[in-house]
Amino acid sequence: GITGTSGKTTTAYLIEGGLKAAAKHDGGLTGLIGTVETRIGDERIKSERTTPEATDLQALFAVMRERDVRSVVMEVSSHALVLGRVDGCVFDVAVFNNLSPEHMEFHSGMEDYFQAKAQLFTKARSRAGVINYDDEYGRRLIEQSEVPVTTFSAEGHPDAHWRAEDVEVGPLGSTFTAVGPGGESVRAAAPLPGPFNVANALAAVVALAVAGIDPQTAADGIAAVPGVPGRLERVDVGQPYLAVVDYAHKTDAVESVLRALRKVTDGKLHAVLGCGGDRDRLKRGPMGAAVARYSDTAVLTSDNPRSEDPLAILAAMLAGAAEVPAHERGDVLVEEDRANAIAAAVARAEPGDTVIVAGKGHELGQDIAGVIRAFDDRQVLREAIELRERAHRRDATRPEANSQHRDNHQDQG
Repeated sequence: GITGTSGKTTTAYLIEGGLKAAAKHDGGLTGLIGTVETRIGDERIKSERTTPEATDLQALFAVMRERDVRSVVMEVSSHALVLGRVDGCVFDVAVFNNLSPEHMEFHSGMEDYFQAKAQLFTKARSRAGVINYDDEYGRRLIEQSEVPVTTFSAEGHPDAHWRAEDVEVGPLGSTFTAVGPGGESVRAAAPLPGPFNVANALAAVVALAVAGIDPQTAADGIAAVPGVPGRLERVDVGQPYLAVVDYAHKTDAVESVLRALRKVTDGKLHAVLGCGGDRDRLKRGPMGAAVARYSDTAVLTSDNPRSEDPLAILAAMLAGAAEVPAHERGDVLVEEDRANAIAAAVARAEPGDTVIVAGKGHELGQDIAGVIRAFDDRQVLREAIELRERAHRRDATRPEANSQHRDNHQDQG
């Protein structure tokens, strides 16, 4: 069971990869339950929520047992812990990634949020804990946990049981050495870019090791994961710039993903971001500030406005962006229509640039005034890129365009 604010889905998929690698030796199938989908072996079922209601969850477990599923990884949300969705479940391993402000419309504050997560690390709910030493709430949880704890540090802290060393961050993923208790080392890879995915991959290696799986087998299975839906998912139609879709919808997550992309982008970074309606209103200004500060072009747009006025949400984001000093922020555009916003970011992309569409990730719909319309960021981004590439090819074959290009070249000379 995995809990924390960011990285639950990615870590779950990475652990599933390690479980599959182990299952090749031990037999049986693997299961996954989370935000994007439920998987029973190779069968995929769309999820309605991060953690199913208790009766649905137990029914899923029953079906999995019938089909010879022997290991399951699942995301455990704070809602699930507070509302009793995982009552009756005892996890062999409980994983804590990190904690940052989120769901403040549900929790009374960060302390309430933390204590909700901490419930997973009680004797009634788990047998062992795997906790991120680099997170301040993680260090608190180490002291509070009722079950034995194994710690990990992607930053290489010497007091952690497992550390990431020799980290090499690349545009498509990272490699590192996972150094465990007693100096044992495992060569590992995070199949997704960004230093935060080193932390997710290390968490997966350690969780699997605590579960009794050979660490190198676990690491090899993790490295083989082809990607995670809506998590830095590439959209590639042969364009000369990187285009990705990501689920980042919290201030810390937005900052982390933009910083990570900045490190692997030679040119400019163009970001599309919105904030959801009927949710935590306090994060709108900070999210607007984050995207303005860390991108060269920030296109503020609608996410899932739900029952709220989209323009009111955008106004709050724009106010946050305006607080960033002019010399520290990129160009800020406001486009309520999300498809038009994506097209606007694509229109600015040049060779070596990066376009990121953030906030909705794997979601297939957009909730506007109670009506859910079909909308897939990945599809819309792909169509915008294809349209622009076709226009470029068309312009390149027009005689007058070539003539104009020669004239311009002569003028510049």
